[in-house]
Amino acid sequence: MKIDSFRVFCDVALHQSFSRGAEINQISQSAATQTVQRLEEKIGVPLIDRTSRPFCLTPEGKICYETFRQIVESYDSVLHRVRTMRNRDEEQIKVAAIYSVGLHEMSRFMKRFMMNYPKVKIKLDYLPPQKIQESVLDSEVDLGITSYPVASLDIDVIPLRAEEMAVVLPTGHPLSKRPSLKMEDLHGSDFIAFGRDLVIRRETDQCMRTRKVYVNIVMEFDNVETIKEAVEIGLGISIIPYPTVSADAGRGKIAVVPLVSPRMTRPIGIIYRHHKVFSESAVKFIEMLTGSPFQPPEQR
Repeated sequence: MKIDSFRVFCDVALHQSFSRGAEINQISQSAATQTVQRLEEKIGVPLIDRTSRPFCLTPEGKICYETFRQIVESYDSVLHRVRTMRNRDEEQIKVAAIYSVGLHEMSRFMKRFMMNYPKVKIKLDYLPPQKIQESVLDSEVDLGITSYPVASLDIDVIPLRAEEMAVVLPTGHPLSKRPSLKMEDLHGSDFIAFGRDLVIRRETDQCMRTRKVYVNIVMEFDNVETIKEAVEIGLGISIIPYPTVSADAGRGKIAVVPLVSPRMTRPIGIIYRHHKVFSESAVKFIEMLTGSPFQPPEQR
């Protein structure tokens, strides 16, 4: 049995899809199916229950998935370490961050890290939260910095902080002069919302329903920057994380008022694959982001 076979099986099992597993490994769906079948023949038991839709792993398949994933990730880590020992200039940390965190913070962290570790390259992509999780699961990135991170069997979380939410309004709006606002104060307002597929939107909607607050949603966007632009030109008000708008408030572009009832926060954290084996440089990068020591799981 080869490492590549383990890798294909793990990707098929993770996504519950032969076609997706094949796509990730750049092989045909037929080749992915045959790879899993050969594993089952070699082990002597079915690893996938194909009678359900989507299919699920058998008890034996779950054991194999967990063990094979550790083998694949350990193998990849060994290759990475050997290659970077021969040529430190090739060492790279791949990071994906949501737009709001990336645009406001990552450039500052990256500049500081590269000054201390000039031979380590950092590849940073700005992605939506769901895509970040997919990229971490598919091992396309080493670390994901996202909002509302959730730990699972395949994902571990390092908490970073909880960001206070605030109301943002056009300058001159009747509510902009108040020292603080309650959710009830927003009733009947034109409102610029996050996209319906985002957790921050669901959290905001739930809070409004609980308090029987109804707003007129005039626009929906998937990122903070576009929401701020819409507020600035007077299209409506919104609720967004305060750290993403503090600089704009200081420049007088838009008004920012604390939301005190209820107090809402957006959690931010680092996600990575369970059993991920980190390089020394990746550990240093995590410690820079968190401001505290980090011990890789395999060393605990």
